[in-house]
Amino acid sequence: MTVKRMDNVGIVVEDMDATIEFFTELGLDLEGRAPIEGDWADGVTGLPGMRVEIAMMRTPDGHSRIELSRFLAPPVAADHRMAPVNALGYLRVMFAVDDIDDTLARLGKLGAKLVGEVVQYENVYRLCYIRGPEGILIGLAEQLGQQSSRENPIEHNR
Repeated sequence: MTVKRMDNVGIVVEDMDATIEFFTELGLDLEGRAPIEGDWADGVTGLPGMRVEIAMMRTPDGHSRIELSRFLAPPVAADHRMAPVNALGYLRVMFAVDDIDDTLARLGKLGAKLVGEVVQYENVYRLCYIRGPEGILIGLAEQLGQQSSRENPIEHNR
């Protein structure tokens, strides 16, 4: 086996405090927040003179993390925050939630906007996309009943 686990997903943001508040309301825990810079950071990113503030957010099950990064130097090179769901490249993070309606109500108070509508996939999931702080695209999925591999939307469409 080559991969042991997926360690984290990185998201570059401008407003670190608002983004931490959003993911905290979603149910993630802030593990830590720190400045990162130096030769080793320059080397791994390929950005000479890089200075960044990071915050690591952990999912409640402890298995997944989101690394939020706010670049102080060099300046941000591109802005893909409002890319549509069919844009090439990394796009979104999907979270399983207990109650999609409650989650939407709580995140709506922090400015989250529904992208389309909440839809139901058979009797298995309720799903939607939202735009969080700075237009970050987030998927939400509420499992409705016991799921077999046949009913998994990803497996079902292969």
